[in-house]
Amino acid sequence: MNLPRPNKPRNICGLPRTNRFGPNSSQESMLETIPLTIDEYECIRLIDFEGYTQEEAATQMTVARTTVQRIYEEARKKIADALVNGKQLIISGGSYVLCDPNSNRCGRPQRLRQHRCWQEKGELK
Repeated sequence: MNLPRPNKPRNICGLPRTNRFGPNSSQESMLETIPLTIDEYECIRLIDFEGYTQEEAATQMTVARTTVQRIYEEARKKIADALVNGKQLIISGGSYVLCDPNSNRCGRPQRLRQHRCWQEKGELK
C-alpha cells in the first residue's frame, strides 16, 4: 500500500494582515468561497509582490523549486477564479511554520528591510 508522502512545512515570513477578500456585497454569506492556503499566499507574496524568482522563493520557503512552481500555479488559478467569477477568497490553513524574525533565514539580506513582518516587530528600522 502506497501512502502519500506528508507535506514538508513551508517557511513563512508572516501571516497576512487580512484573510478574506471578495466582492463587497450584502449577500456575503451567499458568496462561493475559494480557500487559499498560507503557503500559497506566501508564494504569491514572494514572487509577485517581493519580486523573488521561483528559485529564491523556494530557498526562502525551504522547499524545492518544483514545489514552489506547483504552489504558485495553483494559487494563481484560485486568485483568477475569485476575480473573474466574483467569489470570496479565504486565506487559511496549509502546511507552514513561521520563521524566526531574529534569524538570518527570514528573507534575503538585501531585502530584509522590505519585509513588513520584520518592520511590524520593530527588528529593523
